[in-house]
This record gives sequence, C-alpha cells and structure tokens, in this order.
Amino acid sequence: MPTLTEQILARAAGRQRVQPGEIVVIEPDVTLSHDNSAAIANIFARLPHKRVKYPERLAITLDHAVPPPTPKHARNHAEIRQFARAQGIENFFEVGRGICHQVLCEEGVVGPGMTLLGADSHSPHYGWLGAFGAGIGRSEVAALWATGQLWLRVPETLRIKLTGGLRRGVTSKDLTLALIGTLGADGAAYMAVEFTGAGIAKLTAASRATLTNMMAEMGAKNAIMPPDDRTWRWLRETLARTRPQDYQQRLDFFAANALYPNADAKVTRELTIDLRDIEPMVACPHTVDNTVALSQVAGRRVDVGFIGTCTNGRLEDIAAAAELVRGRKLRRRLLVIPASALALRDATAAGYITALLDAGAAIGTPGCGPCMGNHMGVLAPGEVCISSANRNFRGRMGEPEAEIYLASPAVVAASCIAGELIHPADL
Repeated sequence: MPTLTEQILARAAGRQRVQPGEIVVIEPDVTLSHDNSAAIANIFARLPHKRVKYPERLAITLDHAVPPPTPKHARNHAEIRQFARAQGIENFFEVGRGICHQVLCEEGVVGPGMTLLGADSHSPHYGWLGAFGAGIGRSEVAALWATGQLWLRVPETLRIKLTGGLRRGVTSKDLTLALIGTLGADGAAYMAVEFTGAGIAKLTAASRATLTNMMAEMGAKNAIMPPDDRTWRWLRETLARTRPQDYQQRLDFFAANALYPNADAKVTRELTIDLRDIEPMVACPHTVDNTVALSQVAGRRVDVGFIGTCTNGRLEDIAAAAELVRGRKLRRRLLVIPASALALRDATAAGYITALLDAGAAIGTPGCGPCMGNHMGVLAPGEVCISSANRNFRGRMGEPEAEIYLASPAVVAASCIAGELIHPADL
C-alpha cells in the first residue's frame, strides 16, 4: 500500500501509483515564490515562453524584507508587483500580510491532499494540513511558470509515530529540536517524514506547523501528517474570516481532495516517540542539530531575544510570551514579529501586544524580519541571541561573530526577563 506522500504524488503525476526512487513528472497545484520572484522572473524572461502557463496556480508573497530596508529591496518589490500585474497573478500578497507559509494556509491557497512546490526551503510546512510541500530552486520555479510541470524523485518515507502527550512547559518546538538533535541535520535527507499516532491529536494546529516546518532542518524533502478534526476546525474557522465569500466551497474542495495514510504502507524507517519523554530543549550555536536539554545550558548570558518566523510567529507563540512578561520588565531586548497580519490582529485584540509593549518589547511588521539577516533586528558582533526561529547557522542573523540559540517562544521570553537562558518555570 502507498504512503500518504506517494498517494499525493501519484495524483499530481496523473498515475495510479508511484514507487520510492522513481522519477515522475508532476503538475503541482501551487507554485510559491516570495521576494525572490524578481530573480526568478529574470530567468523566466530568458525562456521562449512569454506567459505563465497557469497564473491561477502561482502564489507570491512579499515577506523576506518588509518593509523594504534599502532602495535595492524596494526596486525588487516594484518589479515583482509589475510582473504579478502583467501575468494576472491573483494570489499576490503585499507587504504586511505576513510570511508566505502562514499566509497561504490562512488564505486557503493550500489544503489537504494538494501539492506545492516553492522557492523556499521551509515549504515542508504545508504538511501539517495533509498537503505535500517541498522546496525547489529558482530555475525550477521558472520552469514551472513556463510549463506547469516539473520532475522529481519520489522520496522514501521515515514514519514517526507519536504517542502520549507533551508535559506542561514542553512544546512542539522542543519535540522538533529533540528529533533533529537525535537524527542529525541529514537524518531525513530527501525523505518524506510522515507523522502518525494518537499523539498528533494532542498537538494544537500551530504546534503541528512548527513540527512539519522544521523537518527541513533534518534534510526532509517533505513532512506530512493526516488531517483530523482539529485540522478541519482550524480551516473552517480561519477561512470563514479570510474568504467569507466562498469558504464553504473551498472547504468542500479540500474535503473531496483529502487523502489519508495506510497503516500497512511500506516505509524505509519507523520510529516511535513518546511525547511524555520530551523535555525543554535548546539548539546551541552554530548548527540546528547541536541540541541539548535546556537545563544543561541554563544561566548562559543573553543579549537579545527574537520571537517570530514561519516556525513560531503564530498567535499561540505570541500569547505564551505575553503571559510570561505581563506585569514584568524585560532585562534584555525582545523583538516580536507576528507571522501574519491575522496573528497580529488577534494578538492585539487579546491584549498580548499591549502586555509585550508594557514590558519593553518591540513589535515588527509581519514578515520574516531578521531571520535571514536582512534587517529589523540583525545582531552585533559578540551578541548572544535566543530565538524561536528555525536556523542558527553562523551569520544567519547578519553577523558571523554572534551566537544564536534556538528555543520555544516561552523560553525566549523568560530568558529576556532573566537576562540568561532559563525555563519559565524557573523564573
């Protein structure tokens, strides 16, 4: 029996079945790009095709350098807007709407059973919805714009069965860091990571997205889990807000399109993780798989904290930080950037933004912020940052002589209160 990923790729290839290791040509439902769209358009312009074949399948989001920090970035954005208008791309999301992965989920552009190929390495994100998402290069995206098709190799599958539930004070970010630390940065190289088990039901929608998003840091081609009641509830409530005119039709489409795993599908490797065994974790400089228990590095100096990115910039993450800092003053700088305008709006309505501002935090425009070292919070030489982002490579936040630790948003906030790495329970 085929795995969930194999089922989705077979459909995208117009075939009954595909096999791991096989090369197939697929037509993805969605092709994603962001601020790199101008560079991709330059490649596209050198092809004989003058028009995008399926403009309705394209999604472009301005998110990596927003608002533009330099005239060069502003010109880049202007070129992308012009391209989107000329090609009739309706799924174009302006500065301030948020990070591509969060926005495309909120807007119902991607849903269960669908296939997305994107010019962003964290495209496995969409697997939390039961969709196939994979990152590709700019030339491949240009080819997709032109032809609507691309070949790829069907990945082998690593099945991870989750049992039990996370203990109080432990998050899916801790689970994710524990997995990457155990299996290594290449532990799932070009594999489909399929999450199964009763433990999934105990993870919130936001925390599931953290898990599939960061499987990119383990080398995965894609990560995926089956949609369940919580998935459908999130889609129903969110799409009713973002596309009230047709959300029921979109939900019906997703329901008809959804696929589910076969328990007896053949996989290459299988692991079982008891969520009760997971403890608060930290990824230490300068690799994501350099993970240790938070207790082993508690007390290390912190200069600045960052909460945000496609990994941990959702309402749940902002709420965790706000509840910790409420009535307190930060000893260290804390930058909070919501993953989307929707998350910012909800955090404002709930009073979380006020609590963070009262404590001394800074709030940024929804987008990627300093994650890739562009602007809005880049580091100085010798500074130590505690971040909820997905990467801590040397120079990732703009300065090679800085140190970046990765942890959950609650740990980031607690550490900025204490001035050192600490778990909220130890404040």
